[in-house]
Amino acid sequence: MPAAAETEPAPPSMFEEGSVDDPDWVPYGERPDWRDVQPVPQDDGPEPVVRILYSERFIDVYDRFRALLASGEVSERALRLTSAALELNPANYSVWHHRRHLLQALDCPLERELEFTRQMIEDHPKNYQVWHHRRVLVERRGQPGDERRLTEIVLSQDPKNFHAWQYRQWAVRRFDLFDGELEFAERLLEEDVRNNSAWNQRYFVCNNTTGFTSEVVAREVSFCLQALRKVKQNESAWNYLRGVLFQSSAGLSGHAELTEFCDGLLEAGCRAPQLLAFVVDASAERAAAGDKEALQRALRLCDELAAEHDTIRAQYWLYRRRALAKKHNIE
Repeated sequence: MPAAAETEPAPPSMFEEGSVDDPDWVPYGERPDWRDVQPVPQDDGPEPVVRILYSERFIDVYDRFRALLASGEVSERALRLTSAALELNPANYSVWHHRRHLLQALDCPLERELEFTRQMIEDHPKNYQVWHHRRVLVERRGQPGDERRLTEIVLSQDPKNFHAWQYRQWAVRRFDLFDGELEFAERLLEEDVRNNSAWNQRYFVCNNTTGFTSEVVAREVSFCLQALRKVKQNESAWNYLRGVLFQSSAGLSGHAELTEFCDGLLEAGCRAPQLLAFVVDASAERAAAGDKEALQRALRLCDELAAEHDTIRAQYWLYRRRALAKKHNIE
């Protein structure tokens, strides 16, 4: 039986340098193929106030990065160096920017780079730079991949990750991926009815698809009331309700189901500040149309909020009361 042929070791990937946590990692200053690169130290000025104590590896990598950046070298080793630099500091915008330049100049396959960014996002989900990098790549490709799935994974760990939500909204709008988005937001709200990010996503979907027709407004009011029955002090739901009603010609006071709901809570003794604040605004709206009883209710609730239920904003409610009284010529 012939002996097995010896195989050549696989060439290093142009995308990955190898972990700098690897105990066998060799500094660039000791590598024969990097002897032609003269390191460029960081210039902190002649008298730095607080000199940062960088590790030897950090200095070794970034001194070479600055050297290649200054020389304008476009090569596979330069791209691999950015991998090492980003592992040490994934928030370095200059490295990400130069990496995009190298990727385009070397005509690198985007799929491999997208996998790299996916790993970086999973390790650093609140890093704005890596989300931006992925957005540029997807824009170059011109078609979505698993963008919604990626953000769903990140949001399952932190449902209020601003960067993930921002990226998801960009991808959904850019590639018209609205199908299923309303259900996605609703599912998150079932898990946490106070998730203000999910409420924002619901508004985003309605605003960019159906718009706020009378049917949609009625549906959203009912949805809000269902949520408020669970948690009456849910400020996110009250704010969403206001946002929806601002799109309605009926205003805050023109929905019978909502008026009945608020009246029922008040009669039951609920004094949640969010409820009282909403009723003040709805009553002021009716008072502007000549309803004197609604005006008296608004004035009375302003007093209650200032004295008992929202004392941290007492001066605001006293101001609101004075403004309403002055508007309607009440001493």
